[in-house]
Amino acid sequence: QDFSHLRALCLSQGLLFEDATFPAQISSIGPKLLPEDVLRRIQWKRPTELQRDPYLVVDGVSRFDIMQGEIGDCWMLAALGSLTLQKQFLENVLPKDQGFQDDYAGIFHFRFWQYGDWVDVVIDDRLPFLNGRYLSVHPRTSNEFWPSLLEKAYAKLRGSYQNLHGGYISDALVDLTGGVQMQFSLKDPPPDLEEILKAADRSRCLMGCSTSGQLKRNIELRNGIVQGHAYTVTGAVKIPYKNGWKHIIRIWNPWGHGEWKGAWSDE
Repeated sequence: QDFSHLRALCLSQGLLFEDATFPAQISSIGPKLLPEDVLRRIQWKRPTELQRDPYLVVDGVSRFDIMQGEIGDCWMLAALGSLTLQKQFLENVLPKDQGFQDDYAGIFHFRFWQYGDWVDVVIDDRLPFLNGRYLSVHPRTSNEFWPSLLEKAYAKLRGSYQNLHGGYISDALVDLTGGVQMQFSLKDPPPDLEEILKAADRSRCLMGCSTSGQLKRNIELRNGIVQGHAYTVTGAVKIPYKNGWKHIIRIWNPWGHGEWKGAWSDE
């Protein structure tokens, strides 16, 4: 689909774009994400129906704009949170030639790396709602919609929102950058893992981490870490402490709330 051509066509006809290839129907959600009777209650709404003055981006792009919805795509959102720390990568994914102010026609596009090429994914801006709440990622600032629309484009790329329900942060990092990914198991880590992380942070690598556990359970441990969940690594430092050194790693939760409660936490 050619974004510029489709937008020009909609503007010339005074219509808002409706994407027949990813329609506002159950097929785009996926038949197994929710019980059938619940799926039938899903409504689709455009940002212009939700807000008097919607924007694609408000005051720049930040990981704090993202709050995970009902879909278990923390793996993708953790990768997206990492992307916001490196603006030069973000420009590949989030083209600047669109918004709600100029030439708005209900159509947006985002780019993802697939099999050695950047693929342009066109969507309309109808977002799924259940019982008045966002089914998808919802904006922390009520009139900022880049996370919800980017997530919809990624769902279209993957076939449905259901296909975002569970995945690997390493896959999403590659799709968002075209980069090469490396993984380290924390069960058997390299002896210099802290130094590797510190060097990676210095050289502006995108980093994430995840915990093992049952996908549907999301149990929060007493230390604040959630089982079966993905996080963005947002910093790695070594600080002098007592008579030695201490490695500290900072991670961000795509839920938009919930913090580490162990040593070095707020308390």
